[in-house]
Amino acid sequence: MVNYGRNPDIGKILRQQRKSITLTMREVSEKSGVSPSHLSRIEQGGRFPSASVLRRLAGPLGFEETELMMLAGYLSPLKQGVTEEKKGYRSGKLDPYVAQVLSNESLEVQRAVIAILSLVKHLAAAQKKNDNK
Repeated sequence: MVNYGRNPDIGKILRQQRKSITLTMREVSEKSGVSPSHLSRIEQGGRFPSASVLRRLAGPLGFEETELMMLAGYLSPLKQGVTEEKKGYRSGKLDPYVAQVLSNESLEVQRAVIAILSLVKHLAAAQKKNDNK
């Protein structure tokens, strides 16, 4: 797998997502098979997760595998994959204004924007679940 540039904030993203869905490290560990100590080091930025660890963490944290791979920098956010097409995403349909604004930013900023949007999406889904209870 090609590494397009590691996102040094992936640990923060994982911790924020874990807390937003109110799971403890132990619960994520039990669901993913990743030890609590390893998960702790990842969240604190002491370790960068491998692709296989991210795959195991994706489900318990409510991420799609490809989404988490993009957030970590293992996949380019600019390439559309088969998984995205199956979900009905409109490949190549980006608002021209959004494209212009993002194209003026560094890849790091572009990935941060994607990470923020992903977290907002997950927070909204969690809120919707709580509202339906």
